[in-house]
Amino acid sequence: MGETIKIMPYNPLWPYEFKEIARQLQAAIGKYALAIDHIGSTSVPGLAAKDVIDIQVTVTSLEVPVQALLEQLGFKRIMHLQDHRPPGRDDLAADELQKHFYHKNERSVNLHIRVQGKFNQRYPLLCRDYLRAHPLAAQAYGAIKQQLARYFPDNSTAYYDIKDPVFDVIMEGAYA
Repeated sequence: MGETIKIMPYNPLWPYEFKEIARQLQAAIGKYALAIDHIGSTSVPGLAAKDVIDIQVTVTSLEVPVQALLEQLGFKRIMHLQDHRPPGRDDLAADELQKHFYHKNERSVNLHIRVQGKFNQRYPLLCRDYLRAHPLAAQAYGAIKQQLARYFPDNSTAYYDIKDPVFDVIMEGAYA
């Protein structure tokens, strides 16, 4: 059923870990990266999260030749996939949700390669910024994730099937 879900309290070292990984990424793929951003729950101070650093690298095209360079850093390309489509966003073209996804195990890192200006490139930045600016929303979101992890510790499909739509509801506040 997938990964074991374990949510832990916020770790103040996460931003420093991101900075070190971002430095390595900049050295390896900097000429292709328009931006390297810390995204996801570990990027929000005080938010409970899985101990996985999520990083978004913004590029001009998914065709940029970064795979071999990322593999030298220990990243493994998992797949070319599409991000979650929020409810009511049937207007989004498929290319608005496409990305390349890499993972690194030695220090658990999810690396999302997304195209500048696409919906899925903007969405995680908006999510991060909204939760940083609204600590009560972040606290509530963290509590929901912790409860879901207790209900579904070994069923990541069920965890994400509930968590993603809950977050979409929270994000409606960011758009309001």
